[in-house]
Amino acid sequence: MSLRKQSPPTIVPLWDEGAPGFESRKDEPELAKDYWVKNIHNPSLTVFLPPKDKATGAAVIIAPGGGHKELVFNAEGKEAAEYLASIGVVAFALKYRLAREEGSPYKLDVHPQQDAYRAMRLVRSRAKEWGIDPKRVGMLGFSAGGEVVSIVAYGKGDGDPNAPDPIDRENGKPSFQMLVYPGGFGIPETILPDAPPAFFLVANDDGATRSIMNLANKYRQAKASMEVHIFAQGQHAFNMGNRSKLTSIKTWPQRMADWLSDNGWLKKA
Repeated sequence: MSLRKQSPPTIVPLWDEGAPGFESRKDEPELAKDYWVKNIHNPSLTVFLPPKDKATGAAVIIAPGGGHKELVFNAEGKEAAEYLASIGVVAFALKYRLAREEGSPYKLDVHPQQDAYRAMRLVRSRAKEWGIDPKRVGMLGFSAGGEVVSIVAYGKGDGDPNAPDPIDRENGKPSFQMLVYPGGFGIPETILPDAPPAFFLVANDDGATRSIMNLANKYRQAKASMEVHIFAQGQHAFNMGNRSKLTSIKTWPQRMADWLSDNGWLKKA
């Protein structure tokens, strides 16, 4: 019996004509080698749909890490998306612009945020097409990708009702968030009680523990909903745990799935 070949995932540019102000660069090819992708001038979402019989209506946009110099796209984008799709989530791996890549024209406090908000609004604008509940669209961020999530999670994110582009009328704030060994950029002075419910995960021998502890303390002060996992060891950049010898690290995605389930994000409409 021959195996059916899966069609490649769909890639959706965030803007049809290219990123605002950089439209002339949208056709520049990306650079990819080994584990990384660079030279991103046409930010996009790669779509991973769950099996129809498992689809829950939830969606997650994934921001891979890479220090804003590159994207660890396979291990922290594609693999994460495949896992989420396997538990019934429509997953989107985000390619956002890199502010610290050599020669980059982008600013850390401007363009990744612009990309993340646009990604959230694009997904909500096409929710019916992808079978998504627009009230259950979250974000997952690894390392620098966690910073990208943070810079959109704590503002209002309201769309502009008068925007010429109907996508920009949608709300850009995630319904929930998962941060895995995030950096510290984007963490506000205070967290409001309406902050997106959060799942935080890190290894204690990783400097990113500071970011998690900072966020956890602010969430407690705000009495906002969160769950925190700090493993004894694992260091930084263990991705989805596939290459680790530690049982706790190899199985960490199940902790995320448990949290999604316990909090009702995977409940079918």
